[in-house]
Amino acid sequence: MQQLKSSAQQFYNPKSQPISRSNSNPFRSPMNRREFLSLSTITVAGTLLQARPSISGERKSKRVDDQTIQSLRIYPAIGLARVGGSTKSFLSPEIPGIPPHDNDNYKEGNSLIKKQVQRFRIYAFNKDNQVIKEITGEDAEIEWSVHLANSKASWYEFHNPLDNGDLAPGIPGAKRNPEIQGNQEREKQLIVDGGEISINGINTNLAGGESKYQAQGVFQSKTKVFLGELRTDEKGRLLVYPGDGKSLSPSGAKITSFADNADWIDDWCDGPVKATVRLKNSSLALKADSAWVACAGPNFAPEIPPIVTLKDVIENLNVQNGWESKSQLVSFRQDIYPILRRLDLMKWVTQAALLRSAWIDLGPLSDPVYLKKLASKNSKFQKLRQSIFSKIRQPVNSEQSSQKMASDGNAKQLPWMLGDGVNYKESPLFMLRITDLQAQKLKQWADGNFVEDYLDEEDEIISSFEDIPLDQQPQALTDAVLESCSGGGFHPGVELTYNLRHATLYQKYYNSKIEPYRIALGNRSSLIQDLGPELTPKILLTTNLTESPIGKQMPGDLTRWMGIPWQCDAFSCQSVDFEEDFPTATWWPALLPIDVLPEEFYLRAIDTSLSEDERFMYANQRVRWSRSVAGVGYHANQSYWDGLENIITLWQRLGFVIRKPPAAKDQSKKLNPVLTGDFFVEVSRGQMDMMSPYDRRNQEES
Repeated sequence: MQQLKSSAQQFYNPKSQPISRSNSNPFRSPMNRREFLSLSTITVAGTLLQARPSISGERKSKRVDDQTIQSLRIYPAIGLARVGGSTKSFLSPEIPGIPPHDNDNYKEGNSLIKKQVQRFRIYAFNKDNQVIKEITGEDAEIEWSVHLANSKASWYEFHNPLDNGDLAPGIPGAKRNPEIQGNQEREKQLIVDGGEISINGINTNLAGGESKYQAQGVFQSKTKVFLGELRTDEKGRLLVYPGDGKSLSPSGAKITSFADNADWIDDWCDGPVKATVRLKNSSLALKADSAWVACAGPNFAPEIPPIVTLKDVIENLNVQNGWESKSQLVSFRQDIYPILRRLDLMKWVTQAALLRSAWIDLGPLSDPVYLKKLASKNSKFQKLRQSIFSKIRQPVNSEQSSQKMASDGNAKQLPWMLGDGVNYKESPLFMLRITDLQAQKLKQWADGNFVEDYLDEEDEIISSFEDIPLDQQPQALTDAVLESCSGGGFHPGVELTYNLRHATLYQKYYNSKIEPYRIALGNRSSLIQDLGPELTPKILLTTNLTESPIGKQMPGDLTRWMGIPWQCDAFSCQSVDFEEDFPTATWWPALLPIDVLPEEFYLRAIDTSLSEDERFMYANQRVRWSRSVAGVGYHANQSYWDGLENIITLWQRLGFVIRKPPAAKDQSKKLNPVLTGDFFVEVSRGQMDMMSPYDRRNQEES
């Protein structure tokens, strides 16, 4: 239990407690069909586990007669790069529903994580907002510019989201590093500003390392911090490389908080992406609608999407504000299949999905025969659809939603994950809930009001980005990124946080002609935003947007809300044990796994020399992903805070969860479906044992 100076109210905050508990080429051409299918070994019980494009199956783009360019826009509208200590890299996902691709399991050996690089493209539109074509270096001279900054150390402490009103009252946060006073001095000492960097041409800085394309800043006037780097590919598209994921304290300060550690800095950052385009055979220079890029932490299970994604959150906002129209017909392929698949895949990253009765009651979602029933509008399957729908925790305002905490009848609902209101155990936001729009789509599906557009694998027509109809490519780029990001449990979250669910953050709020998803760019004279001694709900939600942190944004404004250093929040939120909870509730298992199937168990599960019972036993085993670093175990003196300090060093040694095929099928045997479907297995785990910070300090003192 923690007493906050800024609040007279006692509250329960699990995060404040010790927790018991290739060499691939990023410029490769798009995957051909054979490569695409090789990622998804299809077996009798593994169909649902296959990653499928969550976009329309239409084969052709709509005909566009008017080829006169009226506007240019950068995509994705919001991009995400992910830090890693390796010099090798892979591209951020570009097909909705399909994970990024890397031949080496996203790591270089067992101790270095590859960087996830965000690629940006430019598309041309006519006066009717129809897509004409992608603009590349073959069509024009493109001058890209990016301004990256990290303002975490100058921002305010995070205790809980400030926008949930009476459902989970916001707890004010004081300034981080308050001993440094005066806005001018705080900007000089605490803002890591990479400045605006420009790049043009084809294959520019291809090998990396050219200083003029690197975003670097200084922390406390003495410590250099590398934020990222710009390159271009063979088409002149922009490539944003993130930093190395390093965190440090110039003074060697101890870790004392999951989110607010004084005298610490990391290399997360964000900022606007701009482009000036000079079309060939034209003297005009056109400005493209700007985009935004954030550099955040790795996704340790890149093939397993979150149940509620950042795409779901922003799309829900857009529909509520009339910025996007809600389709009258729900698509099983696009709207329902992804949610069912995400639910099914949770069993590979959290033991709660194996042991919680509601997950079991969902039925064999990996069985293609069962899936075909769910994809059918036939009235005889309506009870089945409604049964699944009833097990998913609804939004607070939904008719199906209980206003009570999960300790009542709602305890058997899914997902068994913590939400924004975890500070208040009786809050209806204590547990994670799906969005209003997700609930509406699922309700229509349960009632049989949907399009039967599910495709068998052999009928799938999209196996590369070029297979996506031209008119759908721009939005597909944005959707692919946002579908890989967590959209819930904003405490504060994994990559970004709750400020993205506010309309005032987007260009569309200020200009109705701009399409949704684009972050509004501010014009403050400083990257410092001084909102007084404390950030309160009243300040956050003020109607004077020039004095609100959720108005127009400056470089560094998106990531400043996140924990510092980033590893502490990610690691401290592995899972939270409560007396009455079994199994334990979790935070973001789709990105930071909780319980995993280790590779040595997988190898036994597919070992046909063992009995079926032995193989089944190994296939259903899970171990803690963070084992040996959780602040308990080998070192008797190790503590919770020691665990957090260790993870700052050890994070790259943690394993990645990837798809692995089952054993070759023996046609003479009918095995348990658990053994005949694809597995998701922890691989590339490095050596985790190291002396605890407690022991290290004692050794140094002696």
